[in-house]
Amino acid sequence: MANYQNDMERMIVESVLAELRKNGTASMATAAGSGNTVAGTAVGVEDGVIDLPDISKPTITNAKNMAAVEAMKSVTTARIGLGRCGTRQRTDTWIRFQADAAVAQDAVFMDVSEDFLKANNLETVTTKAATKADYLKEPNWGTKLSDDGKKRLHEICKRDAQIHETRYHEVISKVQVQIIISDGLSSSAIEANIPEILPALLQGLEAANIVCGTPVFVKNGRVRVMDDVGIELGCDVVVNLIGERPGLGTANSMSAYLIYRPTKETVEADRTLISNIYAGGTPPVEAGAQIVDLIKDILKYKATGVKLNEATK
Repeated sequence: MANYQNDMERMIVESVLAELRKNGTASMATAAGSGNTVAGTAVGVEDGVIDLPDISKPTITNAKNMAAVEAMKSVTTARIGLGRCGTRQRTDTWIRFQADAAVAQDAVFMDVSEDFLKANNLETVTTKAATKADYLKEPNWGTKLSDDGKKRLHEICKRDAQIHETRYHEVISKVQVQIIISDGLSSSAIEANIPEILPALLQGLEAANIVCGTPVFVKNGRVRVMDDVGIELGCDVVVNLIGERPGLGTANSMSAYLIYRPTKETVEADRTLISNIYAGGTPPVEAGAQIVDLIKDILKYKATGVKLNEATK
């Protein structure tokens, strides 16, 4: 994980400085440990990490109601109240934009690391999108398991015939819930949130006497790959923890999609969703508890999505 973060930070540094050099606003010579001053903004580089400008406070000077601007800034990561220099962005906000854009791009294009998967005991199954380029150019390929992916799914995941557990004097012989983790459009979101949400989710399901299959990682997976997984395994509920499309400053956001007994006719209205799972939204541990409560309702009412909403009114 540490190596992944260092690599990402290094790429951010290189991307930002390359843009500055291209526009003639930074010296071509940047030694580690040195500091450059760009249009009055200190940019310190040390051990491959750049000290980026802080844009959490308003930088405009002529606001009619500065208190209102400060209040808005305190509750959003949106780029508001940043001011300008003539008709252009201020240099510090432009530098921060370049860095945040680099983080968003990395979240999409970088893979979840093998070290991370090993540390979290996650085996991999593949979709028909063999590469990241396939995944981005052919969206439907990420919604279907590859032939090898189906084979690996059956090798990794417990099936009904393999389950015979006694909990609270009740014999359970069926996998009720299958959890999959998909990189989606943000590998960063997976690495940031899974170590917290997955244990909370598994412990909550066990405490609720709900049998869960072996969690798996779906490489280059989209939301609808959960339908393929549910059809293959025949479980009651599939939970897809998937990286959301990154925004500027929110590359770590993840969603949880839930579906009850998916079929080939399943539509998006059949899914239940919890979005914005990350430290700046719904904390991962809290989201894990919410998902467990949702699964209890799903198993009770045998529905998700619009049908679940109608059943619980």
